[in-house]
Amino acid sequence: MRLGISTNLGKTDAAEWARAIREAGCGSVVFPLDYTAPEETIQSFANAAREQNLVIAEVGAWCNPIAPNPKERKAALEKTKEQLRLADKIGANCCANVAGSAGEKWAGAYRGNFTKETWDLTVKTIQEIIDEVQPKNTYYTIEPMPYMYPMDVEQYLHLIEDVNRERFAVHMDFFNWLNTPEKYFFHEEYMEECFEKLGPWIKSCHLKDVLLLQELTFLLKEVPCCLGEINLEKYILLAEHYNPEMPMIMEHLKSQEEYLDSIARVKERLEGSEVTFL
Repeated sequence: MRLGISTNLGKTDAAEWARAIREAGCGSVVFPLDYTAPEETIQSFANAAREQNLVIAEVGAWCNPIAPNPKERKAALEKTKEQLRLADKIGANCCANVAGSAGEKWAGAYRGNFTKETWDLTVKTIQEIIDEVQPKNTYYTIEPMPYMYPMDVEQYLHLIEDVNRERFAVHMDFFNWLNTPEKYFFHEEYMEECFEKLGPWIKSCHLKDVLLLQELTFLLKEVPCCLGEINLEKYILLAEHYNPEMPMIMEHLKSQEEYLDSIARVKERLEGSEVTFL
C-alpha cells in the first residue's frame, strides 16, 4: 500500500515538497495545486512526485455540483470539470468529490439529499462532468458520506449502474459509512462487503479511525489512525487485495506533527503484518 497525507508539510517548492513527503514515510500524495496554478508549476509538482516514486492519488474537487443555487451550481460544475481535466493531465488515480447536497453547505446533511429528484440530478451531473471532460488517464469518483448519496454499498453499485460511464469509479472512505450501531460494531463484516462488491472500482482510499463515545444519543467521532476501534490492518489488507499499490490517504488532522505521529503509529501497528509499504 502507499500511505499518504493530505498536507504539503509546509513546502511550496516542488522538489522540497516531494522529498519531504517521501521522507515522512509516504508513497502517495494528494496533489497540492488546483487548476488555476500556472502550467509550469503544475508540471514541476507532477514531475517531482514521479521522481520520488510518489503516486498522485487524487485531485480534489470538493464542492457542490448539485447546489440548489444556480450560480453556485454553475461555479461548482466548472471547478469540478477543470479539476478532472487537471487530474487527467497529471495522471492522478482519480478526481474526488462528494455527490453534493440539497442545501447551503456543500457537504451538509439535509432531508432533501434523499429524494428521487436529488438522485436523478446526481446521476445526470456526474454524466455531464465525465462526458464533457472525456478523461483518458484518470477517473471521476464520489466519496461516501454519512448523510448523502450513496449511503451504502448497494447504493454505490446502483449509482455506478445508473451513471454508466467507464471513467466513473470509487473513492473509498469506509469510515464515513459507519453511521449506525450495526455498521460500527460489525465493521469488519461491513468492510468485507465494501471491498468484495466495490473493490474493482476503487482508485484511492482514506485512512483514519472512528470511536464511539459513551454519550447519548449515538455519537461517533472521527479520530486519528490507531486511536479508535476500527481494524485498520484488515482494511488495508482488503484494499491491497485489489491493488497492491492502493493509496491510503490520512486527512483532517490539525498539524504536521499529528500527521507524522499517525504515520508512525500505523507503521508500528502493522509491523510484522502482511502489509507492504511502498
